[in-house]
Amino acid sequence: MHADLFQKFASIYQKEALNAFFAPGRVNLIGEHVDYNGGLVLPCAIEYGTTLYTAPNNDNVFRLRSLNFDEVIEVPLADAYTKEAELWYNFPLGVAHHFLKDGHKLEGLDMLYSGDIPIGSGLSSSASIEIVTAYAFNELFASGYSKLDLVKMAKSVENNFIGLSSGIMDQFAVTFGEKDKAMAISCDTLNYDLVSANLGDYVLAIINTKKPRKLVESKYNERVEECAAALKALRQRLDIEDLCDIDVAAFEQNEHLITDATVKKRARHVIEENERVKQAISVLAKNNLAEFGQLMYASHNSLQHLYEVSGIELDTIVDYAKTNVDVVGARMTGGGFGGCAIALVKKEGFNNFSNEVTSYYEEKIGYAPAVYQQCIGNGVGALTIIKTTVNK
Repeated sequence: MHADLFQKFASIYQKEALNAFFAPGRVNLIGEHVDYNGGLVLPCAIEYGTTLYTAPNNDNVFRLRSLNFDEVIEVPLADAYTKEAELWYNFPLGVAHHFLKDGHKLEGLDMLYSGDIPIGSGLSSSASIEIVTAYAFNELFASGYSKLDLVKMAKSVENNFIGLSSGIMDQFAVTFGEKDKAMAISCDTLNYDLVSANLGDYVLAIINTKKPRKLVESKYNERVEECAAALKALRQRLDIEDLCDIDVAAFEQNEHLITDATVKKRARHVIEENERVKQAISVLAKNNLAEFGQLMYASHNSLQHLYEVSGIELDTIVDYAKTNVDVVGARMTGGGFGGCAIALVKKEGFNNFSNEVTSYYEEKIGYAPAVYQQCIGNGVGALTIIKTTVNK
């Protein structure tokens, strides 16, 4: 795909690309819906991601194209931009808007994106586009941002330009990911530690339900509001900034302060999930994948029954995983409401797992999922241009 992109760029823009960049997608191994509650998450970068080829132009315009979407846009350089409908190029436009509002000078650029992250799957295609764009602008225009600055910027784009009340985990993971490492991120402080994720005889299976997630239109923002309500109730007695500032014991001593039963369930999931992440970090350090797998199942059960963000598609995949002797653990990953599940599967049993989960899912849901075998990869960076013969 990388070499093919060089030819595509030349065909579209009638010139050669001069720079190339890549940002991966991510999966969260455990720690779901705690990122916007100041908790611990344990994501990793994957090998799928977004590649961006660029070349300057003298026309003072941004030309944005993607091999994954039909919509194209050409906009003149301006002092600011606004969101346009629900189109993919809002993500790079939002990044450009942020650079400009920070007082940075941008110049005309022809840009071609290509990604292999399944769109709407919950593997952070949006964060991948945001970060690859921000990284490219920072390099090309010598803007002087640190990587952490880019992470915070991309989160601001997501929250304020796109309109999604997401946390910072996705942008952080696709920026700072390292091969064969998970990242234990404290979402309140943004401190993080690399955790060895040596999967040994196992591989990471990603199972895409093919039920698209549209988080802005989904109940995601509703969950954020429910957590805020829980926090407000607990603050009647507790001096805390976030839900994850307390442990399970403290929650159980004070949960009576939350009078709404649904809000109480949401808070219980968040606080227990944060504890599961701490346990997961400990068992991964001991390379105890069997115990880690049990934590994955417990996480999914909580997301299904307490946080209510899974759905029949994701539950069907996890239900099947529990019957397969080559699987040690499985759970939904990402925001939920569709998207993907992950499973730890023995390498030698992966093909059998892929075939059987496909058949099981198709029988229950009516159509087949997509199953991918992935490794843990690196975060955002520049690529060496792979030049190929261009037919003119």
